[in-house]
Amino acid sequence: MQSRAKVPSNDDFYGYDAINLKMYLPYFSGIWLGVEWDDPQRGKHDGTYEGTQYFKCRHPRGGSFIRPNKANFGVDFLTAVKDRYGLNDQGVQHGTENTLVLGKKTVEFVGMDSVAEQQSQLNRLVDVSVHGCAVSHAGQKEEIGRTCPNIRHINLSKNLISSWETVTAIASQVQNLETLNLSENKMKFPSTSTSESSVFSKLRILALNQTQITWTEVLLCAPGWPALEELYLTSNNITVLERPDNVLQTLKLLDLSDNQLLDGNQLHLIAHLPRLEQLILRNTGISSIHFPDAEFGCKTKMFPSLKRLTINDNKISQWSSINELDKLSSLQSLQCHNNPFMDTEKNPETLRQLIIAKISQLEVLNKSEILPAERKGAELDYRKIFGNDWLAAGGNWNPEKNKPSEEFLAAHPRYPSLCLKYGAPEEGELKGRQPLTLKNQLLSKSIFLVTFLSSPLTESMTIQRVKGLLYRLLKIPGSELKLSYESSKLEGKEVELDNDLKPLQFYSIENGDCVLVRW
Repeated sequence: MQSRAKVPSNDDFYGYDAINLKMYLPYFSGIWLGVEWDDPQRGKHDGTYEGTQYFKCRHPRGGSFIRPNKANFGVDFLTAVKDRYGLNDQGVQHGTENTLVLGKKTVEFVGMDSVAEQQSQLNRLVDVSVHGCAVSHAGQKEEIGRTCPNIRHINLSKNLISSWETVTAIASQVQNLETLNLSENKMKFPSTSTSESSVFSKLRILALNQTQITWTEVLLCAPGWPALEELYLTSNNITVLERPDNVLQTLKLLDLSDNQLLDGNQLHLIAHLPRLEQLILRNTGISSIHFPDAEFGCKTKMFPSLKRLTINDNKISQWSSINELDKLSSLQSLQCHNNPFMDTEKNPETLRQLIIAKISQLEVLNKSEILPAERKGAELDYRKIFGNDWLAAGGNWNPEKNKPSEEFLAAHPRYPSLCLKYGAPEEGELKGRQPLTLKNQLLSKSIFLVTFLSSPLTESMTIQRVKGLLYRLLKIPGSELKLSYESSKLEGKEVELDNDLKPLQFYSIENGDCVLVRW
C-alpha cells in the first residue's frame, strides 16, 4: 500500500511521510512500516535493510522504518472542520427524542440547544481552514454537503491528502466552491486527461504549491477547471512547459515561482493565454527574455493581456531583456529586484530612471508608482545621456542623414521614439557644460546650497529621492551626500536630514529654506 501519514518529532514539528508498506524485518518482532520522509534529513537509508530493498526512496537517505503506532493516518474532512472550530460532539450520544445521554447519565433536553447551535454554525461556514489538521479522506458520502452547504473557500494545505481522487471526493460535496488551497500535500495526479465536469465548475482560485505536480499533469487536470482565474504552482520542480491548448483560457494569474525553468524560451509556450494579466516568475532561474515575433519598436502578439510581471531573484544580466519588455502591449507593473543587470548601475535612482525610460507604458516599478513628471525626467535624461553615442552611431539632426546603426538601436530601441517625442538632443545639451555658478563658487568647500521651492522639490519627496536628483546633477553617489537645512525660523541652527525614508515635510521645511549638501 502507499498512503500519507504524519509522525511527530521531538521539536513538535510534524513531518509528513509516504507510508509505503507493512513488513516484517528479520531479527525484529512485529510489524514495521517503511517510511519515506518529506524531509529527507529525518531519514536513515533508501529503504534497504540488511542488503534487501523493501521500498524505494527518491532521496538516498530519505527512508526509515517505524512502528505503526507512531503514524497518524489522518481524519476525514468534516471531523477536521469540527475539531478546528470547536464543534466536535465526540463523546455526546443522542438518546430518545427528548433526552441526551452523557456517559451513563441521562438528562432530559439538556444540550439540545447547543446541538442545534452547533449545526447552525456549521451551516453558516463559508470560509474553512483546516491547515495542518491531518485530513486524509473525504468521509461519508454527501455528509459534507448536508452539514456545511454554504462553504465557498477551503484551505486544505499541509494535510495528508495523497491523491487527486480524494480532492474530487471532497469538492464534489461543495457545490459553490470558489477557492481551494491544496499546497504542501504530496499527491498523485491523474495520468490521463480528466473530462470537464461540474465538480470544479465555479472554482476561481487554486493553489497547488509544493504538491510535486508537473506541468503535464496541470494540463491533464485543467479541463475540469473551466472557470479558473488564479493558479499558484510554486516550488514544484517544474522545468519545462507545454502549450495549453483549449484549457486555462480563463486564467488571469499564474505563479510559477521557485521552479527552475529550463530557459526563458519556456515562456513562449504559455504566451498565448488570452486573459493572463499577472505572471509571477520569482526565482525561476531565467537569464533572458526575448519575444522573437516582433522587431524593436513594435509590439509582440505574446502575452496580449499581461499587465503585471514579477521577475525578482533571477539571473537576468543583460539590459536587452528589459528592452524586450517594451514589446508587451499591456504591461503596466514590473518587479525586477535582485537580477545581475541591476548591478551595472550603483545609484538606485539612476537605475530606476533607466528602466522607466526603456519601458514606455510602465506605470509601477518595484511597487512604486511612476508619476508623469518622473517619466518625463527619466526620458529626457536618457535622451541626453546617450546622445553622444547616438551621434557616434550615425545619428544626425538632419532627418535625411539620421541613420543610427543597428547595434545602437538594439541597445537603445526607444531612442528614436524619444527623439520624436521631445526632439533630437541639441548640440548644446550634449557638450560638457559648466556647473551652476553657485556650485562653482562653493565646490572647493564641497558644499552646495539648494533653495527649497515648490518645484522641482516637493514636500512629499523623500530624502532618498532628493539625493537621487542631486546625483543626476553632481554625479556623486547618494551614500556620500550629507543633507541638512537652514531656516529663517531657526536662525543660527542647522538641522540634519538624516533619515533617507522620511519626506521633506517631516522636517518642516518650507518655501525659502535652504538645503545644504556636503560630500
